[in-house]
Amino acid sequence: MKTKNKNLVKALGILVIGMLLGWLLFGGGGTSEEDEHEHTETASSEDQIWTCSMHPQIRQNEPGDCPICGMDLIPLETTESGDDPGSYQMSENAMKLANVQTMVVGRGDASRKIRLNGKVQVDERNSYSQSTHIPGRIEQLTINFTGESVNRGQTLATLYSPELVTAQEELLQAASIRENQPELFEAAKQKLRNWKIGEAQIEQIVAGGQALERFSIRADVNGIVTEKMVDLGDYVERGMPIYEISDLSKVWVLFDLYEGQLSWINEGSEVDFTINSFPGETFEGTISFVDPLLDSQTRVATARVEVDNKDGRLKPGMFASGVVQNNIGQTGTQELVIPKSAVLWTGERSIVYVRNEINGRVAFQLREIILGPSLGDSYVVQEGLEPGEEIVTNGTFTVDAAVQLSGRPSMMNPEGGGGGGSMPGMDMPGDQMETSDFVEEEAVDLSSEIPEAFKEQLKDVVDAFLELKNGLVDGDEEETARYGADLLAALEKLDGNSLSGNAKAFWDEKRSFLFEHTKLCKEADSMEGKRENFTFLSQPLVKIVEAFGAEQTLYVDFCPMANDNKGAYWLSEVKEIRNPFMGEEMRTCGEVKDVIK
Repeated sequence: MKTKNKNLVKALGILVIGMLLGWLLFGGGGTSEEDEHEHTETASSEDQIWTCSMHPQIRQNEPGDCPICGMDLIPLETTESGDDPGSYQMSENAMKLANVQTMVVGRGDASRKIRLNGKVQVDERNSYSQSTHIPGRIEQLTINFTGESVNRGQTLATLYSPELVTAQEELLQAASIRENQPELFEAAKQKLRNWKIGEAQIEQIVAGGQALERFSIRADVNGIVTEKMVDLGDYVERGMPIYEISDLSKVWVLFDLYEGQLSWINEGSEVDFTINSFPGETFEGTISFVDPLLDSQTRVATARVEVDNKDGRLKPGMFASGVVQNNIGQTGTQELVIPKSAVLWTGERSIVYVRNEINGRVAFQLREIILGPSLGDSYVVQEGLEPGEEIVTNGTFTVDAAVQLSGRPSMMNPEGGGGGGSMPGMDMPGDQMETSDFVEEEAVDLSSEIPEAFKEQLKDVVDAFLELKNGLVDGDEEETARYGADLLAALEKLDGNSLSGNAKAFWDEKRSFLFEHTKLCKEADSMEGKRENFTFLSQPLVKIVEAFGAEQTLYVDFCPMANDNKGAYWLSEVKEIRNPFMGEEMRTCGEVKDVIK
């Protein structure tokens, strides 16, 4: 009995001790961990920053919609900076939304296709100006229109010449006394010879004993009449041209060369060209001559290709389109080539973004490079990249925007710093600067501070801008693409370092936005894209010209319906409204807001 009671007490004691240990281990500790977890979660929620994957300048303390694009905000990852202060990490989701694409850099054959436009022209060496050697009135024309074929010796016109009648009468009088005064007779004959009257005709006059009243003008060469300069009844003087006759068995094709193309085209360059009148047919030729002079009005030189045209298919005035293929570097060498879309250009530096991996995550690092020749849609890289490195080829501007906002080295801030705001003078995707940001800015006059050399360079920029504007007005995609390239080339020649003081500050403020949208306008693959970027490159150029002055009278035009009804300004060389934004249907939409003299 005692043993039984003793075992019962022992069991109860063990049970009490077990309950006590359980409470200590699981009951009391649980409340503390829960409180700590809730506290951590609350603190994490309070410290969490929400941003937009497309507009990283947006930072909020709570989730919601992006005020710019309306997309859902996402948590800002604290690891976006990475361990490397020069690198910027992006999530896979952000890269997809920004359509960031990359490529591995490699070496290959570098060549550039130079596209040329030109016309078929008469070979100047085979063009002859047919003139009359006899003064008088035209009584008959046997060739009455241009395009007629003539043969050497063929009668072109018949004329009556009082002077020639008098000279014949002198000849007849001298003939009657030629036995006594042979010198006088010879002088009378020579007078007729000077008017290209042949010996047979002179003998005919002497034998007939009567002066001829009408004489024929005969063709000196074979060819096609390309210009008729007289009409029936006209009085012509000796030596006056009456027809232009050309031999079209050989013709010239003259191609226009812009300043940026001159270094690529040389005598001996092979060119393949097509004629609009013969679709699907390609002609080959060699450039035999490059004009050493540049036309001061059109700013072009000409390259000549000589073409056999015995069948007469090529007509002077036909349009031609040619392509010259140029290889870069020495034979057998390969160059490092990257697409133009990978390059951000500030006017002084060219940069790309190189893709790396940090702790298993994608990171991008700014790299300054030195560019070689332009190959049309790509560049040759001279320094700054190595084969095998991976660079951003699409979405480069978006990556740079995010990098700058994070305070890391970027296109506009190579030393880093700042962040959290919009980039000065640049167009953030989805956050384009309003037209009013420019037009409401008070105009300043800095013309007295501008060097003459810069003014000349600015004139070239304005001329290229006006050509681009006219191309957009006409809706010609080929011309617009060419003029966009010309404008970018002219901008690249502007030496901003020649400015100082307020002028330098003003130029630096406008430059980046102007360059970026000129580049985007050039690279846009549709007229809509070119017009959209033309809207934004026009605004800073208007202000630059207002401040720095113009070499010609320019009109500041405004269309209230452009830029999604926000309005847009542009420069024009004519008072008549020619709207580059609205297409043919609304070409005259707009009004003149100001005149820059």
